[in-house]
Amino acid sequence: MTLDLITYAAAHGRIDWTGAIAALREGHRAGRPKLGDLFLGPPQGTMLTRAAYLPGVGYGVKAVTVFDQNPAHGLPTVQGAMMFFEPDHGTLCAVIESALVTEFKTAGDSVLGAQLLARPDSTSLLIVGAGTLARGLVRAYGAGMPQIDRIQVWARRPEQAEALARQMADEGYGVTTVTDLAAAAGQADIISTATMARQPVLQGDWVRPGTHVDLIGAYKADMREADDALMRKARVFVDSRATTIHHIGELTIPIAAGVLTEADVIGDLYDLVPGDCGRAASDEITVFKNGGGAHLDTMIAAHIAARIGGALPGAAD
Repeated sequence: MTLDLITYAAAHGRIDWTGAIAALREGHRAGRPKLGDLFLGPPQGTMLTRAAYLPGVGYGVKAVTVFDQNPAHGLPTVQGAMMFFEPDHGTLCAVIESALVTEFKTAGDSVLGAQLLARPDSTSLLIVGAGTLARGLVRAYGAGMPQIDRIQVWARRPEQAEALARQMADEGYGVTTVTDLAAAAGQADIISTATMARQPVLQGDWVRPGTHVDLIGAYKADMREADDALMRKARVFVDSRATTIHHIGELTIPIAAGVLTEADVIGDLYDLVPGDCGRAASDEITVFKNGGGAHLDTMIAAHIAARIGGALPGAAD
């Protein structure tokens, strides 16, 4: 069997958002995965290894380092690689640069959540944060929810938001910047937070009825982006119960404080995709916690391997 070494630069143009989101949707129609995570290192420099077995799909292991201060040194915050093994014989068939998998997994996961939970008439998106992930969110929401005709971005450093808007304009996306986060949040149909915040940046008092909130940034127990008021007033969903409820501060902190209980998490994508739960009224606020997980990485890795496996220069037998 061919072993494909798939880099971001060589493969990115061969994968589209519509296909990636569809792969995530279809992946949640199968059985729940077996998962194993490992975190090593201090908070400012963590190595994260996530592994999954998906029945009928295969095995995946993604190992990355996460260094919060790397951008100040001209380096990516996250660096690593993904290994994908086919299910029948456990053969390693692809090693994929983690940035390619993570971009399509993370933004695709959020857009799938929005497709299932946001009001169908949603036309405005506010992105909080202007890092690498924000670029993927513009592209993913543009493909997965084409009815959105207004995209705004806010960042702590306005010049970062302006740089994002210029880059997106070069790609044909109309993105505008905002400096008043509270006002922008109060006007958006969908709010997507993609920050490295350890304290809430989004307040429930700002968010109007009917809004869908997509929380992405918090991935550790000491991190959160939404305050207690928002979590208390919203109907809360997650992408995976197994990777969020007992692991991520967005949920562990309000649960420990008595603001939420585990029972307040209504469902995850394994419930949402088949339609077992979802938005109940047009005026309710929905929160979707995008916690990620190796099962999502493996779904995307399988999709990438199927789409371009064996077609790249330099593939090794």
